[in-house]
Amino acid sequence: MMTVRSLTAFCFLSILSGCAFLSSDSSPSDGSASDKDASQETKNTSLFISEEILLASQSVSVPAGDEGLKRSIEAREAGINLDGASRTPLDDTIEPELKKQAEKARERLDSDEDAIADEETTVDNNLWLRLRGLFVLDHSVTDERVQQQLNWYVKHPSYIDRVVERGGRYLHYIVGEIEERGMPGELALLPIVESAFDPFAYSHGRAAGMWQFIPSTGKYFGLKQSWWHDQRRDVVESTDAALRYLQRLADRFDDDYTLALAAYNSGGGTVSIAIRKNTRQKLATDFWSLQLPAETRAYVPKLIALAKIIDDPKAYGIELPAIEDKPYFEIVDTESQIDLAQAAELAGVDIDEIYLLNPAFNRWATSPDGPHRLLVPVANAEQFRAGLAAIDPAKRVAWQNYRVVSGDSLIRIANKFGTTPSVIKQVNNMRGNLIRVDQRLLIPTARGGTSDYVLSQSQRLAKKQSSGQGQRLEHKVQSGDTFWDIARDNSVSVRQLAAWNGMAPGDPLLPGKTLVIWSKEGKASSTVVASRGRDKGMVRRVGYNVRKGDSLAAIASRFAVNVSDIASWNDLNTDRYLQPGQSLVLYVDIRNSP
Repeated sequence: MMTVRSLTAFCFLSILSGCAFLSSDSSPSDGSASDKDASQETKNTSLFISEEILLASQSVSVPAGDEGLKRSIEAREAGINLDGASRTPLDDTIEPELKKQAEKARERLDSDEDAIADEETTVDNNLWLRLRGLFVLDHSVTDERVQQQLNWYVKHPSYIDRVVERGGRYLHYIVGEIEERGMPGELALLPIVESAFDPFAYSHGRAAGMWQFIPSTGKYFGLKQSWWHDQRRDVVESTDAALRYLQRLADRFDDDYTLALAAYNSGGGTVSIAIRKNTRQKLATDFWSLQLPAETRAYVPKLIALAKIIDDPKAYGIELPAIEDKPYFEIVDTESQIDLAQAAELAGVDIDEIYLLNPAFNRWATSPDGPHRLLVPVANAEQFRAGLAAIDPAKRVAWQNYRVVSGDSLIRIANKFGTTPSVIKQVNNMRGNLIRVDQRLLIPTARGGTSDYVLSQSQRLAKKQSSGQGQRLEHKVQSGDTFWDIARDNSVSVRQLAAWNGMAPGDPLLPGKTLVIWSKEGKASSTVVASRGRDKGMVRRVGYNVRKGDSLAAIASRFAVNVSDIASWNDLNTDRYLQPGQSLVLYVDIRNSP
């Protein structure tokens, strides 16, 4: 029987998740959670969540994980190209909008690795040695689940190379934070399990970043989410939040970190229920003996298997890429908002390096509300500080002095300058939406052209739009248009149409945006109105398992996409009902999904 306290906690199920909402195949043990609870999660994020309620969660996290990277490695080793294009190892699971920065990052990683290979890394300057000294979990477990994970890693040694390449920027910082807090060193490997060290990772449970926080849990731990940035992807803030959360879970389970890890994935309430069940049956209550959701049963073994390999790579025939025990980045106070292209220029680094070290930023500049800091490579930190000191803070962001004309609205002005009405109101200290003719508005704008920002791919877009075969047509989007409709009318695929225009099928189409179509039939495309679409989208491919009571409309609303797009991505007949357990593929802009 549930106590009043546990019943109260259970009633807040939708906002309790450690990292993501309930998945279709991982229901709470008593099966009483409803889809309505999950659908209300966004609405409830503004409610105060007490620590007791948070730790009593019974929601199972299905993180972005490393399955995509695993599939790409298996495909590559089998000689299969998953998307028909050449990809560098770094971005095997990163979406097209991030490919360019990944290629550049890979080039630098290769050069860094060559330099390290030329220098003998001393024992005292080896991050792996330091990390091994922090390991405290029991690696001697012989559970079959651990062995299964080990077998895969041994068979695919390139996997370790890939995740180390991705995590090389962040691992030293994470190890230092764990050491300072006296926590198990194995936790430094948890971002591999959660996201394969992809700082832009996004799961169908709406979890974001390396540590995979959902909105409500992120807000509980102070991770701000705005038009400008999402701190669930912030390297420093999300690491602090994840370690604080894990520490609280460990306190709850008497410093048993295997149980704390299980709770991070499935919720403390789920683990507590499993413990009570085993206690009543006079069975052992350690992690390996508990009946937990399938996702959680594989979660801890994966981490233990990774730790065993890092602890003794030679025993498994694996050679770890060298990582020196020194910081990769420094945290530099900017004291004000700054254009990221200008920051890159001042630091003497490529813009892609700024985005990879500061993945929280959605736009071309840091947030005006702070925190006013940037992570930059150690070697460039002093140069960046000197450059900042020489520039007036008022000149670190470009401003457009705009005069309101007849017919203007905040929405129209925001669309014109690639911003939002709320940003314009905030900058101009406006309380309402009313504006008048001849009124002057200050609007923050990107200092450089779109090609100066890694997430604004105008030059790449122009190249893509000129590289098709057949007759080049243009279509101006009208209200109600979808990729599916336009593709069908022009006898092309949705994926082709999106690719020609530097977009993903999940990107919204704004009225007036001009799309390029390469038609083999030479069929004229209807033209209509005008707009500027979102060319800075961070789109993620998300898998979603249909749950009882789901509808296309509900799923579309949950992920901020269109019903027709979901149908086109999955070749669905919208007149037919979805079936529980059915797998769907979604293309979600991680900045706009709640």
